[in-house]
Amino acid sequence: MVSNASGLSPERLARIDDHFDQRFIEPRRIAGALTLVARRGEVAFCSPVGMMDIEREKPMQEDTIFRIYSMTKPITSVALITLYEEGRFQLTDAVSRFIPAWRDQRVFVSGNHPTHMTAPVERPMTVRDLMSHQSGLTYGFSNRTNVDAAYRSLGFGAATAGAGEPREYTLSEMVEGLAEVPLEFSPGKKRNYSVSTDILGYLVEVISGQPFDQYVQERVLDPLGMVDSGFSVPAEKVDRFAANYDRGVDKRLVLSDDPATSSYLPPPAFVSRGGGMVATAEDYWRFCQMLLNGGELNGERILGPKTIELMTMNHLADGKDLSAMAVGGFSETTNDGIGFGLGFAMVLDVAETQVSGSVGEYYWGGAASTIFWNDPSEDQNVVFMTQLMPSGTFNFRGQLKQLVYSSIVD
Repeated sequence: MVSNASGLSPERLARIDDHFDQRFIEPRRIAGALTLVARRGEVAFCSPVGMMDIEREKPMQEDTIFRIYSMTKPITSVALITLYEEGRFQLTDAVSRFIPAWRDQRVFVSGNHPTHMTAPVERPMTVRDLMSHQSGLTYGFSNRTNVDAAYRSLGFGAATAGAGEPREYTLSEMVEGLAEVPLEFSPGKKRNYSVSTDILGYLVEVISGQPFDQYVQERVLDPLGMVDSGFSVPAEKVDRFAANYDRGVDKRLVLSDDPATSSYLPPPAFVSRGGGMVATAEDYWRFCQMLLNGGELNGERILGPKTIELMTMNHLADGKDLSAMAVGGFSETTNDGIGFGLGFAMVLDVAETQVSGSVGEYYWGGAASTIFWNDPSEDQNVVFMTQLMPSGTFNFRGQLKQLVYSSIVD
């Protein structure tokens, strides 16, 4: 699987393992990690370090299965965009075309659920607003506003974060319930990380007429050969499923999801379109490489090149970056010099990010500190897998970028 034709220095890439061994694994800040670096369509580095399961003393392996949480979001976005390519909707379409109960949405002014004071939206929410998180929706776990408090009152709290726990409601019930909750802001005015991607998954079902997980399996996972990816872990693969850990108050690792008893083992009652998938590093690399190839992998075309070009443009209002548009205290990205497209963040200004990279590089991460990025100008992609929550504990992406970009030698 590993090639030396990538123009990457093997000696410099070896610094990645040294870095994670010395700074994170030996001091037990994380259990283990798996880093995959590819360039020019060839994998140059794929190295597991540490443990996938400390309690059972199981070492990390190349085929370890990880909870990818919000790295589900780009897959959901791609699934919906396959329907865009069929002419089934426009980005400018009002979301209420597909969710009639959202036809008369309003914006929060004051008050507490269920007696909010509200004002009319300045314009209807569009599909593009959902894809770029400019919808005015939020997450219940944000603990920031009276609107996210309303989500929690209705039971749409942390469960919408894709944390793998059982849900007591269906997505249809959540969609209908949110019709009674005001938006945090009028669509297009700001950008807030939210349940928007779950709603995109709902649109996939409404437009295609298929269950979301079935559609994703048929249109994305199967064509790309993502054989270990899905919304649950089959019994025959549980031995490859990593343990998940939290960082405790004493900075020690605390087992938070045992692979032997995980809620990911049975098929989920609530398929989280925004954060419910598992995958191996190689599987996710296949998805990334398809995007980097302009929508095709090994003869299987998922999207057209111009569509991916559209998805990876900055869609924030007036071309602004996240530092000017983002509200809320949680996201899987920094803000300075970063834009957001249709399912991905992207680099607009390398100097503003203050870390090595390229303009046009696009990426996302997950709640258990997993990350990926694609760099079209360098024909390079990186997939990093670990299982530590929360994702903002350590700046893994920034550190990896320093190590990976310094390994490019031609």
